[in-house]
Amino acid sequence: MVQVIQNLNLLATYNLSLATKTMYILGISCFYHDAAAALIHDGQLIAASEEERFSRKKHDSGFPSLAIDFCLKTAGITAEDLDYVVFYEKPLLKFERIIKTQLSTFPKSWRAFGEAMIAWVGDKLWVKTHIMEGTGVPPEKILFVDHHLSHAASAFFASPFDNAAILTVDGVGEWTTSAKGTGTSDWDGTGQNSLVLSEEQRFPHSLGLLYSAFTAFLGFRVNNGEYKVMGMSPYGDPRYLDKIEKIFKVYDDGSFWTNMDYFSYHYSHTTTYNQKFIDLFGEPRIHSDEFFTSKTNPELNPNDAQVKQNQYYADVAASVQRVTEETLIKMLNTLHAETGLKHVCMAGGVALNSKANGRLLRETPFENIFTQPAAGDSGGALGAALYAYHVLLGKPRKFVQEHNYWGASYTASDIEHAIANTNFKFEKVEDEAQLTEKVVGDILDGKVISWFQGRFEWGPRALGSRSIMADPRRAEMKEIVNTKIKFREPFRPFAPVIVEEAIKDYFEMESPETNYMARFMLTVEKFKEEPGSKVPAVNHLGTGRLQAVRREWNPRYYDLMHKFGEATGVPILINTSFNLRGEPIVNTPSDALKTFGNSGIDTLVMENYIVRK
Repeated sequence: MVQVIQNLNLLATYNLSLATKTMYILGISCFYHDAAAALIHDGQLIAASEEERFSRKKHDSGFPSLAIDFCLKTAGITAEDLDYVVFYEKPLLKFERIIKTQLSTFPKSWRAFGEAMIAWVGDKLWVKTHIMEGTGVPPEKILFVDHHLSHAASAFFASPFDNAAILTVDGVGEWTTSAKGTGTSDWDGTGQNSLVLSEEQRFPHSLGLLYSAFTAFLGFRVNNGEYKVMGMSPYGDPRYLDKIEKIFKVYDDGSFWTNMDYFSYHYSHTTTYNQKFIDLFGEPRIHSDEFFTSKTNPELNPNDAQVKQNQYYADVAASVQRVTEETLIKMLNTLHAETGLKHVCMAGGVALNSKANGRLLRETPFENIFTQPAAGDSGGALGAALYAYHVLLGKPRKFVQEHNYWGASYTASDIEHAIANTNFKFEKVEDEAQLTEKVVGDILDGKVISWFQGRFEWGPRALGSRSIMADPRRAEMKEIVNTKIKFREPFRPFAPVIVEEAIKDYFEMESPETNYMARFMLTVEKFKEEPGSKVPAVNHLGTGRLQAVRREWNPRYYDLMHKFGEATGVPILINTSFNLRGEPIVNTPSDALKTFGNSGIDTLVMENYIVRK
């Protein structure tokens, strides 16, 4: 509350003609993971990017200088033109939580306490100074918004809804780990915008940190490998719900309690679970071990020791995934009962769990769900800016996030210059129909295509600007792309990208035209049995994390699928992010050429240029 009053005082005292002046607001998130910047102009998103796309450091958490520069250049302004810079959380509140937690768990926390003090005293406490030095704006232009309010605003003020319930779920912000509330919009300037989070769960009880603990147990990196757990879970059965109930209790209203006797994340920076957790669930999976079960390969002997061990890990993954899904369903059922609203907006890292999202519309009373495509910390940059504009400044809404192409684009000159620095052969194809026909021809010939066009995507999903694509009818394509191109675990699934009007022919989905999660690859849906059998490379045990494409959102991308559908009867392609394992998704033409050269990709399409080896 103190910070809100300070923000309002700054707004009152800063000499700015809010009624007539065009307004630029920059949102920033950084210093934890996935640093990002987002710029809005009079409430309309202009540009947004994670810092990693420019720095080429995966999950870069540093001050997002490069992303900020990109946003300003895209708008054609300098930092002097910014009216406000808004940070996505309250550093002092977060510092309070860390101090209290470390002291309450001392002496177990002695090592983490020292590391935290070095990090905070040396860097994280001085966010305002970093912003002043990094942008040149004066202190009266710098505002701070609560972490979960930033999450909430990133979803609600980007949604198409006038009024909506709100659910945010992540690891932890300042103290909050999940929050429920409501949002109300003013579109014409006659009303008032409202965003209220009325209920919360607080650290150390956290659904996101529970999932992260199992991510680490299953051999994956926290804040990076949670989606691998989600991908592993269909190979298992939720046999260990009783064990999870010993450490995580979910109540009928969706609230939960964590038994901290089994965890270490509240006193350690390096581990998330302790020996008691291992005593309950067994030895952790070694990351380097191959994952194979009789479900990944029916020819394997299910009684083989390694197969049985892998099946156990898959069953654990299925169990924590089921608990996550059931918890979210209970949360939304209660939220609907409390608010009576038709729509709900979601954000926070847990909202990226597309397997859970696939159940939420089917099994809760809400008619529609809008999930911020950059639902994690990076999206907080957008939410902070939108909250300042609509709530603190009281400005009417103008923006709906109909697509997700808010990154950088590059010119023909940029592309030609980058190609000139390589030995690759290329051709320039000006005619769009001819370009599409050539690329479809390569896909039909069994080639893997890397696709680079327009502005890159905001958030973690590749949605047709920086994608790798192939023929989904060829079962072998899953292994080829996983092992020879992406260099990642062979069990990992690929997304089917499909023209929106064909979704009902292939998936058990109602009203795909109003499903915002589908267009952003945020939901896993069931394939219809016979049509699904036609696309084995994207059929993950009967399901697919689909991306719906409408021509008005991305004409060239749509035309590629449509033309492939005309040739094959299947308007679907494999879509995965254009990057190699451990690297950020490509940004520049040089990034694309480097990744192309270091992988088994056959053809690189950059705007109107086709590059071959």
